[in-house]
Amino acid sequence: MFVVAGVSGNTGSVVADSLLARGKKVRVVVRDAAKGEPWKKKGAEVAIAALDDAQALGKALAGAEGAYLLSPPDMGATDFLAQRKKTLDAIAEAIDAAKVPHVVFLSSVGAQHADGTGIIKSVHGAEQRLGRTSAKTSFVRAAYFLENWGAVLGAVTGAGHLPTFLPPDLRIPMVASKDIGLVAANTLLEGPPSGKSQILELAGPKDYSSRDLAEVLAKVVGKPVELQAAPTDAVVPTFTGFGISANIAELFRQMYVGIADGTVAFEGNGARQVRGSIDAETFFRGALAS
Repeated sequence: MFVVAGVSGNTGSVVADSLLARGKKVRVVVRDAAKGEPWKKKGAEVAIAALDDAQALGKALAGAEGAYLLSPPDMGATDFLAQRKKTLDAIAEAIDAAKVPHVVFLSSVGAQHADGTGIIKSVHGAEQRLGRTSAKTSFVRAAYFLENWGAVLGAVTGAGHLPTFLPPDLRIPMVASKDIGLVAANTLLEGPPSGKSQILELAGPKDYSSRDLAEVLAKVVGKPVELQAAPTDAVVPTFTGFGISANIAELFRQMYVGIADGTVAFEGNGARQVRGSIDAETFFRGALAS
């Protein structure tokens, strides 16, 4: 039995679907029973639990040979890192109570650093905390999500502009969430690592700069796309304008600074390097068609 959290989002749904397609027993964890109904129809068990409820989550994890877990952000949080710490303590307590032998956890590029990464600091803390549980752990350090560009696709199709806070010519690894889910499912099926923990550094098939993506999008939409690079000082007012808390907006500003100065990068140093199969053109064609 594999237990999968986050099935209402992009990565967890891919993990659960992939495991079910391979004939594996799956129990999904949802906060709301209504969100579990589609998964019952697919043949999964459904457990109702919030990730910050150690007792309920421990029951949901009972009997699991492996679990896919993550720490989804609350964009309205006024003290995001403190909130994440509380949630991760509950997750760790549940893992130990259920004696889960193997946890695959969604982490991030740059998670090896305790500082200089903004919002990524939360998954650095997650790796440290879950690493102290009884479980063997596989941390999937995913690259910059291609889904992060979804919020600006309207500007691309409308005005022909691609706004970004990334340096125009800085190539960084990017990945689609479907590739994350597939890799996480495969990692669960592989079973626990030989040691206490392993790091998987996951990127898509090639790296991109924001200028590269403007060219890709121009091909996809069939018209010129102009890159509009904004300074990192504009991150906080832009994000708060979309209703994101000032606390989280500042953490995103720090993340963009960390990307630009090279702090938010893969560690190497013995980590498994994994490349997905979904390139930017394939991703954007799908995103714009949906």
